[in-house]
Amino acid sequence: MSPADDQDNNQDSEPASSPCSLRAADPVYAGLANDPEAVYRWRKQERERLISERLSIPVEERLKMGRAVARNLERAMGDVRGLTVSAYWPFRGETDLRPLMGKVAARGARTALPVCIKRAAPMIFRAWTQGDPLERGVWNIPVPTETADIVIPDIVISPVVGFDSANYRLGYGGGYFDRTLADLSVKPLVIGVGYACAKMPTICPQPHDIPMDMIVTEGEA
Repeated sequence: MSPADDQDNNQDSEPASSPCSLRAADPVYAGLANDPEAVYRWRKQERERLISERLSIPVEERLKMGRAVARNLERAMGDVRGLTVSAYWPFRGETDLRPLMGKVAARGARTALPVCIKRAAPMIFRAWTQGDPLERGVWNIPVPTETADIVIPDIVISPVVGFDSANYRLGYGGGYFDRTLADLSVKPLVIGVGYACAKMPTICPQPHDIPMDMIVTEGEA
């Protein structure tokens, strides 16, 4: 079975009555802002809630939302000729941007995927286009093989579990994107992508959190 055959979008077909809904209280008013341990626990709970709600969206509806995200992202990126654009392999109901990356490559950009070399370290980016060989990465997510060129992206597209109006991103909790962005010598344009229903009053950002330059959803760009 190829990596494309077992992509998440084809697996989580459980029914649901409606898309995810915003239900989080602002942790600042709950007295969490000055308690990192409390923030950590709150974020863990919110992460689990948001992922569960994302996966509860019926697959066809989620695919439709994802296509709208891709259209808005295409407009947000603008002319990509000569640029290197890093996206991601879809995971746990995330928007599948692989078709968009094909368009981006056809328009003269170089496309790439992030690769985790070891835990608790910055990621690298390897060049990848549709059809290039892949191998299983640290979390069993497909990544370009070691023979692929290492590149420095001009645009980094990062999936979000949650986000707030200040463009801070709630991810999976490993800190990999923040660590990677902090390590890059030249700052790329960083675009967070997700579904509008994942917006939170705040993620209660901590000193290590790096905001996205913009957040793109199916409803806004």
